[in-house]
Amino acid sequence: MTDRGEQGLDAARVAEVLVGGPRGRPGRRGSGYRVSGHCVLTAAHVVAGPVDRLGVRFDADLPGEWGADARVVLLDEAADVALLELTGTPPGLPAVPPPRYAAVPDADLVLPFSAMGFPRFKLRRDTAASPGGGPPGRYRDSCHVSGTVSVLSNRREGTLELAVVVPPADVEPERSPWEGMSGAAVWCGGAVIGVVGVHHRADGLGRLAARRVERWYDVLSSDALERLGSHAGLPPREALGSADGTAVPRPVAPLTGLPGELPLRELVDLVDALTALPLLRGPNGMTLLLDSITDRIAANSPRDPRLRMDVYGVVRTCLRYPGTLDQLLEAVRLLEGPSPEVDRVDRAAALLAVRHR
Repeated sequence: MTDRGEQGLDAARVAEVLVGGPRGRPGRRGSGYRVSGHCVLTAAHVVAGPVDRLGVRFDADLPGEWGADARVVLLDEAADVALLELTGTPPGLPAVPPPRYAAVPDADLVLPFSAMGFPRFKLRRDTAASPGGGPPGRYRDSCHVSGTVSVLSNRREGTLELAVVVPPADVEPERSPWEGMSGAAVWCGGAVIGVVGVHHRADGLGRLAARRVERWYDVLSSDALERLGSHAGLPPREALGSADGTAVPRPVAPLTGLPGELPLRELVDLVDALTALPLLRGPNGMTLLLDSITDRIAANSPRDPRLRMDVYGVVRTCLRYPGTLDQLLEAVRLLEGPSPEVDRVDRAAALLAVRHR
Protein backbone atom coordinates (compact mmCIF):
# COMPACT_ATOMS: atom_id res chain seq x y z
CA MET A 1 0.00 0.00 0.00
CA THR A 2 1.55 3.30 -1.05
CA ASP A 3 1.22 6.18 1.37
CA ARG A 4 -0.28 8.86 -0.85
CA GLY A 5 -3.27 9.74 1.28
CA GLU A 6 -1.85 13.11 2.43
CA GLN A 7 -4.25 15.38 0.56
CA GLY A 8 -7.06 15.28 3.09
CA LEU A 9 -10.77 15.52 2.36
CA ASP A 10 -11.63 15.29 -1.35
CA ALA A 11 -15.21 16.41 -2.10
CA ALA A 12 -15.42 14.18 -5.17
CA ARG A 13 -14.98 11.12 -2.93
CA VAL A 14 -17.72 12.06 -0.45
CA ALA A 15 -20.58 9.59 -0.86
CA GLU A 16 -24.30 10.01 -0.31
CA VAL A 17 -25.43 6.61 0.92
CA LEU A 18 -28.97 5.75 -0.28
CA VAL A 19 -30.69 2.99 1.68
CA GLY A 20 -33.98 1.60 0.40
CA GLY A 21 -36.12 0.21 3.20
CA PRO A 22 -37.91 -3.13 2.94
CA ARG A 23 -41.21 -3.14 1.11
CA GLY A 24 -43.69 -0.74 2.65
CA ARG A 25 -41.10 1.07 4.79
CA PRO A 26 -39.36 4.40 4.04
CA GLY A 27 -35.69 4.48 3.14
CA ARG A 28 -32.97 6.56 4.78
CA ARG A 29 -29.84 8.51 3.93
CA GLY A 30 -26.33 8.51 5.24
CA SER A 31 -22.87 9.73 4.35
CA GLY A 32 -19.61 8.00 3.53
CA TYR A 33 -16.20 8.35 1.92
CA ARG A 34 -14.65 6.46 -0.99
CA VAL A 35 -11.52 4.92 0.51
CA SER A 36 -10.44 2.84 -2.50
CA GLY A 37 -11.44 2.21 -6.09
CA HIS A 38 -14.55 0.21 -5.22
CA CYS A 39 -15.16 0.70 -1.48
CA VAL A 40 -16.93 3.30 0.67
CA LEU A 41 -16.46 3.71 4.41
CA THR A 42 -19.57 4.58 6.45
CA ALA A 43 -21.27 3.96 9.79
CA ALA A 44 -22.74 0.54 10.49
CA HIS A 45 -26.13 1.81 11.67
CA VAL A 46 -26.66 3.56 8.32
CA VAL A 47 -26.85 0.24 6.46
CA ALA A 48 -27.84 -2.20 9.23
CA GLY A 49 -31.12 -4.07 9.28
CA PRO A 50 -33.40 -5.14 6.42
CA VAL A 51 -32.49 -3.28 3.24
CA ASP A 52 -34.29 -3.53 -0.08
CA ARG A 53 -31.69 -1.64 -2.10
CA LEU A 54 -28.37 -0.02 -1.32
CA GLY A 55 -26.58 2.53 -3.46
CA VAL A 56 -24.18 5.46 -3.35
CA ARG A 57 -24.03 8.71 -5.27
CA PHE A 58 -21.19 11.15 -5.87
CA ASP A 59 -21.22 14.79 -7.05
CA ALA A 60 -25.02 14.87 -7.34
CA ASP A 61 -26.31 17.24 -10.05
CA LEU A 62 -22.77 18.26 -10.93
CA PRO A 63 -20.99 17.52 -14.25
CA GLY A 64 -19.13 14.58 -12.74
CA GLU A 65 -22.16 12.93 -11.11
CA TRP A 66 -22.12 9.16 -10.93
CA GLY A 67 -23.54 6.44 -8.75
CA ALA A 68 -23.50 2.71 -8.22
CA ASP A 69 -25.25 -0.07 -6.38
CA ALA A 70 -23.42 -1.37 -3.34
CA ARG A 71 -23.27 -4.36 -1.03
CA VAL A 72 -22.08 -4.60 2.55
CA VAL A 73 -18.75 -6.43 2.91
CA LEU A 74 -18.09 -5.44 6.53
CA LEU A 75 -20.49 -4.36 9.26
CA ASP A 76 -19.68 -4.12 12.95
CA GLU A 77 -22.32 -2.53 15.16
CA ALA A 78 -20.06 -2.40 18.24
CA ALA A 79 -17.55 -0.22 16.38
CA ASP A 80 -20.32 1.37 14.27
CA VAL A 81 -18.28 1.00 11.11
CA ALA A 82 -19.20 -0.52 7.75
CA LEU A 83 -17.52 -1.01 4.41
CA LEU A 84 -19.52 -1.01 1.18
CA GLU A 85 -18.32 -2.55 -2.06
CA LEU A 86 -19.55 -0.75 -5.17
CA THR A 87 -21.04 -2.83 -7.98
CA GLY A 88 -21.85 -1.76 -11.50
CA THR A 89 -19.42 1.15 -11.44
CA PRO A 90 -18.94 3.28 -14.58
CA PRO A 91 -16.36 1.94 -17.02
CA GLY A 92 -12.95 3.50 -16.72
CA LEU A 93 -13.52 4.65 -13.15
CA PRO A 94 -10.08 5.81 -11.93
CA ALA A 95 -8.52 4.25 -8.88
CA VAL A 96 -8.03 6.38 -5.79
CA PRO A 97 -5.43 6.01 -3.02
CA PRO A 98 -6.59 5.19 0.50
CA PRO A 99 -6.70 8.04 2.99
CA ARG A 100 -4.23 8.31 5.82
CA TYR A 101 -5.61 7.30 9.23
CA ALA A 102 -4.50 8.71 12.57
CA ALA A 103 -5.14 8.39 16.29
CA VAL A 104 -6.12 11.21 18.62
CA PRO A 105 -3.91 11.26 21.74
CA ASP A 106 -5.66 10.99 25.09
CA ALA A 107 -4.43 14.39 26.28
CA ASP A 108 -5.54 17.93 27.14
CA LEU A 109 -5.97 18.99 23.51
CA VAL A 110 -8.51 20.77 21.35
CA LEU A 111 -7.89 19.94 17.70
CA PRO A 112 -9.42 21.32 14.48
CA PHE A 113 -11.44 18.97 12.26
CA SER A 114 -13.55 18.97 9.11
CA ALA A 115 -16.16 16.61 7.70
CA MET A 116 -18.57 16.55 4.77
CA GLY A 117 -21.93 14.79 4.58
CA PHE A 118 -25.65 15.11 3.91
CA PRO A 119 -27.62 16.06 7.05
CA ARG A 120 -31.38 16.43 7.09
CA PHE A 121 -31.38 20.19 7.61
CA LYS A 122 -29.85 20.49 4.13
CA LEU A 123 -33.12 19.38 2.48
CA ARG A 124 -33.98 21.77 -0.35
CA ARG A 125 -36.90 22.15 -2.73
CA ASP A 126 -35.87 22.30 -6.37
CA THR A 127 -37.62 25.18 -8.14
CA ALA A 128 -37.06 23.71 -11.61
CA ALA A 129 -38.95 20.86 -13.21
CA SER A 130 -37.27 17.48 -13.31
CA PRO A 131 -35.44 16.47 -16.53
CA GLY A 132 -38.33 14.16 -17.39
CA GLY A 133 -40.84 16.99 -17.26
CA GLY A 134 -42.24 16.12 -13.82
CA PRO A 135 -42.93 18.56 -11.01
CA PRO A 136 -40.13 20.08 -8.95
CA GLY A 137 -38.77 17.72 -6.32
CA ARG A 138 -36.68 17.80 -3.19
CA TYR A 139 -32.99 17.10 -2.77
CA ARG A 140 -30.44 17.02 0.02
CA ASP A 141 -27.39 19.25 -0.41
CA SER A 142 -23.94 18.67 1.01
CA CYS A 143 -22.72 20.16 4.27
CA HIS A 144 -19.04 20.89 4.85
CA VAL A 145 -18.58 21.36 8.58
CA SER A 146 -15.51 22.40 10.52
CA GLY A 147 -14.94 22.90 14.19
CA THR A 148 -12.96 21.49 17.07
CA VAL A 149 -12.50 18.13 18.75
CA SER A 150 -12.46 18.22 22.55
CA VAL A 151 -10.28 15.17 23.03
CA LEU A 152 -11.07 14.42 26.67
CA SER A 153 -14.86 14.52 26.26
CA ASN A 154 -16.89 11.31 25.85
CA ARG A 155 -14.08 9.10 27.21
CA ARG A 156 -16.46 6.50 28.63
CA GLU A 157 -18.38 6.22 25.36
CA GLY A 158 -15.10 6.16 23.44
CA THR A 159 -16.11 8.79 20.91
CA LEU A 160 -14.82 12.15 19.76
CA GLU A 161 -16.91 15.18 20.68
CA LEU A 162 -17.17 17.44 17.64
CA ALA A 163 -18.10 21.07 18.32
CA VAL A 164 -19.89 22.44 15.24
CA VAL A 165 -21.89 25.49 14.18
CA VAL A 166 -25.51 25.08 15.25
CA PRO A 167 -27.93 24.53 12.34
CA PRO A 168 -30.11 27.58 11.62
CA ALA A 169 -33.33 26.06 12.98
CA ASP A 170 -34.63 22.89 14.63
CA VAL A 171 -37.91 22.70 12.77
CA GLU A 172 -38.59 19.01 13.46
CA PRO A 173 -38.28 18.43 17.22
CA GLU A 174 -38.90 14.70 16.79
CA ARG A 175 -35.98 14.31 14.36
CA SER A 176 -32.38 15.47 14.56
CA PRO A 177 -31.34 18.05 11.95
CA TRP A 178 -28.05 16.13 11.76
CA GLU A 179 -29.80 12.94 10.62
CA GLY A 180 -27.95 11.72 7.52
CA MET A 181 -24.55 13.03 8.60
CA SER A 182 -23.76 9.62 10.09
CA GLY A 183 -20.96 7.86 8.23
CA ALA A 184 -19.07 11.02 7.27
CA ALA A 185 -15.30 10.74 7.66
CA VAL A 186 -13.81 13.11 10.24
CA TRP A 187 -10.52 14.72 9.17
CA CYS A 188 -7.72 16.26 11.21
CA GLY A 189 -4.24 17.08 9.94
CA GLY A 190 -4.93 15.46 6.57
CA ALA A 191 -5.93 12.14 8.14
CA VAL A 192 -9.16 10.33 9.00
CA ILE A 193 -9.53 10.22 12.79
CA GLY A 194 -13.10 8.95 13.05
CA VAL A 195 -16.54 8.44 11.51
CA VAL A 196 -19.57 10.50 12.55
CA GLY A 197 -21.84 8.20 14.53
CA VAL A 198 -24.51 9.96 16.57
CA HIS A 199 -26.06 13.24 17.61
CA HIS A 200 -26.93 13.16 21.32
CA ARG A 201 -29.84 15.56 21.64
CA ALA A 202 -28.94 16.24 25.27
CA ASP A 203 -25.62 17.73 24.07
CA GLY A 204 -27.45 20.39 22.07
CA LEU A 205 -27.41 21.05 18.33
CA GLY A 206 -23.76 22.12 18.33
CA ARG A 207 -22.26 18.74 19.28
CA LEU A 208 -21.81 15.50 17.34
CA ALA A 209 -20.06 12.28 18.36
CA ALA A 210 -17.72 10.30 16.11
CA ARG A 211 -16.26 6.83 16.54
CA ARG A 212 -12.49 7.02 16.97
CA VAL A 213 -10.27 5.18 14.49
CA GLU A 214 -7.93 3.88 17.21
CA ARG A 215 -10.86 2.20 18.99
CA TRP A 216 -11.44 -0.01 15.95
CA TYR A 217 -8.38 -2.03 16.93
CA ASP A 218 -9.91 -2.84 20.33
CA VAL A 219 -13.37 -3.78 19.05
CA LEU A 220 -13.02 -5.33 15.60
CA SER A 221 -12.04 -8.93 14.94
CA SER A 222 -8.73 -9.70 13.27
CA ASP A 223 -10.63 -10.63 10.11
CA ALA A 224 -12.45 -7.28 10.08
CA LEU A 225 -9.19 -5.39 10.65
CA GLU A 226 -7.54 -7.31 7.84
CA ARG A 227 -10.46 -6.45 5.55
CA LEU A 228 -10.21 -2.76 6.43
CA GLY A 229 -6.52 -2.96 5.73
CA SER A 230 -6.84 -4.59 2.30
CA HIS A 231 -9.97 -2.70 1.16
CA ALA A 232 -9.68 0.68 2.90
CA GLY A 233 -5.95 1.12 3.62
CA LEU A 234 -6.16 0.93 7.43
CA PRO A 235 -2.62 0.32 8.71
CA PRO A 236 -1.68 -2.08 11.51
CA ARG A 237 -2.09 -0.56 14.98
CA GLU A 238 1.68 -0.24 15.35
CA ALA A 239 1.89 1.97 12.25
CA LEU A 240 -0.99 4.31 13.12
CA GLY A 241 0.20 7.90 13.35
CA SER A 242 -1.01 10.68 15.66
CA ALA A 243 -3.30 13.46 14.42
CA ASP A 244 -1.48 16.18 16.36
CA GLY A 245 1.92 15.27 14.90
CA THR A 246 3.57 14.79 18.30
CA ALA A 247 3.58 11.02 18.65
CA VAL A 248 4.27 9.33 15.35
CA PRO A 249 5.30 5.78 16.25
CA ARG A 250 8.66 4.38 15.27
CA PRO A 251 9.01 0.87 13.84
CA VAL A 252 7.76 -1.72 16.30
CA ALA A 253 10.98 -3.71 15.98
CA PRO A 254 14.47 -3.07 14.62
CA LEU A 255 14.67 -3.51 10.88
CA THR A 256 17.59 -5.89 11.35
CA GLY A 257 15.13 -8.78 10.96
CA LEU A 258 14.32 -7.91 7.34
CA PRO A 259 15.48 -10.34 4.66
CA GLY A 260 18.68 -9.37 2.89
CA GLU A 261 16.89 -9.31 -0.46
CA LEU A 262 13.44 -7.75 -0.90
CA PRO A 263 11.70 -7.03 -4.21
CA LEU A 264 10.96 -3.45 -5.21
CA ARG A 265 7.24 -3.83 -4.50
CA GLU A 266 8.11 -4.41 -0.84
CA LEU A 267 10.31 -1.31 -0.66
CA VAL A 268 8.34 1.13 -2.80
CA ASP A 269 6.63 2.90 0.12
CA LEU A 270 9.90 3.48 1.95
CA VAL A 271 11.73 4.53 -1.24
CA ASP A 272 8.92 6.95 -2.15
CA ALA A 273 9.00 8.47 1.35
CA LEU A 274 12.79 8.88 1.37
CA THR A 275 12.79 10.37 -2.12
CA ALA A 276 10.34 13.06 -0.95
CA LEU A 277 12.67 14.29 1.82
CA PRO A 278 13.88 17.88 1.29
CA LEU A 279 17.25 16.70 2.61
CA LEU A 280 17.76 14.34 -0.33
CA ARG A 281 16.49 16.83 -2.90
CA GLY A 282 19.40 19.13 -2.15
CA PRO A 283 22.66 18.81 -4.12
CA ASN A 284 24.69 17.23 -1.28
CA GLY A 285 21.93 15.63 0.77
CA MET A 286 22.70 12.00 -0.02
CA THR A 287 26.43 12.53 0.58
CA LEU A 288 25.71 14.10 3.97
CA LEU A 289 23.36 11.25 4.88
CA LEU A 290 25.83 8.52 3.89
CA ASP A 291 28.63 10.28 5.78
CA SER A 292 26.49 9.97 8.92
CA ILE A 293 26.41 6.15 8.87
CA THR A 294 28.89 3.34 8.35
CA ASP A 295 31.13 3.86 5.31
CA ARG A 296 30.32 0.33 4.07
CA ILE A 297 27.07 1.60 2.53
CA ALA A 298 28.68 4.37 0.48
CA ALA A 299 31.45 1.99 -0.59
CA ASN A 300 29.10 -0.76 -1.77
CA SER A 301 25.98 1.04 -3.06
CA PRO A 302 25.43 1.22 -6.84
CA ARG A 303 25.14 5.01 -7.09
CA ASP A 304 22.88 6.55 -9.72
CA PRO A 305 22.31 10.20 -10.78
CA ARG A 306 18.56 9.58 -10.70
CA LEU A 307 17.44 10.18 -7.13
CA ARG A 308 14.84 7.43 -6.95
CA MET A 309 17.22 4.80 -8.29
CA ASP A 310 19.97 6.09 -5.99
CA VAL A 311 17.72 5.76 -2.93
CA TYR A 312 16.63 2.30 -4.00
CA GLY A 313 20.25 1.19 -4.35
CA VAL A 314 21.19 2.57 -0.93
CA VAL A 315 18.24 0.86 0.78
CA ARG A 316 19.01 -2.46 -0.90
CA THR A 317 22.64 -2.18 0.22
CA CYS A 318 21.57 -1.43 3.80
CA LEU A 319 19.52 -4.65 3.81
CA ARG A 320 22.70 -6.64 3.20
CA TYR A 321 24.37 -5.13 6.30
CA PRO A 322 22.10 -5.75 9.34
CA GLY A 323 21.54 -2.67 11.46
CA THR A 324 22.50 -0.11 8.84
CA LEU A 325 18.95 0.58 7.65
CA ASP A 326 18.09 1.57 11.22
CA GLN A 327 21.22 3.79 11.20
CA LEU A 328 20.05 5.40 7.97
CA LEU A 329 16.57 6.19 9.32
CA GLU A 330 17.94 7.58 12.58
CA ALA A 331 20.29 9.84 10.59
CA VAL A 332 17.29 11.02 8.54
CA ARG A 333 15.44 11.98 11.73
CA LEU A 334 18.44 13.85 13.15
CA LEU A 335 19.34 15.70 9.94
CA GLU A 336 15.83 16.49 8.75
CA GLY A 337 14.19 17.14 12.13
CA PRO A 338 10.46 16.74 12.81
CA SER A 339 8.42 17.16 9.63
CA PRO A 340 5.53 15.57 7.71
CA GLU A 341 8.08 14.01 5.36
CA VAL A 342 9.90 12.29 8.24
CA ASP A 343 6.54 11.14 9.62
CA ARG A 344 5.87 9.51 6.26
CA VAL A 345 9.25 7.75 6.34
CA ASP A 346 8.50 6.42 9.83
CA ARG A 347 5.07 5.13 8.80
CA ALA A 348 6.55 3.33 5.79
CA ALA A 349 9.29 1.80 7.98
CA ALA A 350 6.74 0.71 10.59
CA LEU A 351 4.59 -1.01 7.97
CA LEU A 352 7.66 -2.77 6.57
CA ALA A 353 8.63 -3.98 10.05
CA VAL A 354 5.13 -5.24 10.76
CA ARG A 355 4.95 -7.20 7.50
CA HIS A 356 8.20 -9.02 8.22
CA ARG A 357 8.28 -9.42 11.98
